[in-house]
Amino acid sequence: MLPEMEGLNIVDLGCGYGWFCRDARQKGAKQVLGLDISERMLNKAREMTSDTAIIYRNEDLEQLKLPEATYDLVYSSLTLHYIEDLSTLLKTIYQSLTSGGHVVVSVEHPIYTASKHPRWLVDEEGQKSWPVNSYQTEGRRITNWLTEGIIKQHRMIGTYLNLLIEHGFLIKHVEEWGPTLHQIAENPSLKEESERPMILLVAAQKHANK
Repeated sequence: MLPEMEGLNIVDLGCGYGWFCRDARQKGAKQVLGLDISERMLNKAREMTSDTAIIYRNEDLEQLKLPEATYDLVYSSLTLHYIEDLSTLLKTIYQSLTSGGHVVVSVEHPIYTASKHPRWLVDEEGQKSWPVNSYQTEGRRITNWLTEGIIKQHRMIGTYLNLLIEHGFLIKHVEEWGPTLHQIAENPSLKEESERPMILLVAAQKHANK
């Protein structure tokens, strides 16, 4: 879903430890800016990076300002479902892209985030099911992951796609990730992920000459 990265100027929104930033440089990116709200993660990313073409910066994406027509690719992995004002952020992303620039994002799948009590349900035969309730009630969800009280924002699939369209993006590809049989064979713990999609991935593009 990613474009060829040779010579691209890239920004990674929610870069964490900088894994994608370093991979993009290895694939030929010219410059990579990694943004994250966690200074602890950024410090770790700096420790793991010895490349002056990668810059890490502490930023709250809810308040993000980016220079116009600067980036060829905006990338974000499993971050946007924490953003309350997604519309404003997408507007910022669009304005920051060069003509024909790309955006590739992943979020927790709306089927995964919908339930207010997300957990596997197991019947008497051992069959696992994932509850999909409150799907059309968008907004805050509080879960316990890594620590208690993590706040996420549930949105329907249509909301994600329509926000991109409204801000001028051309949607190129949508993927509801699930493990392949080969991946399950190599890692049997992935089998339960075939019962429901956990991740939604979207690739979109700014129209050329805009």
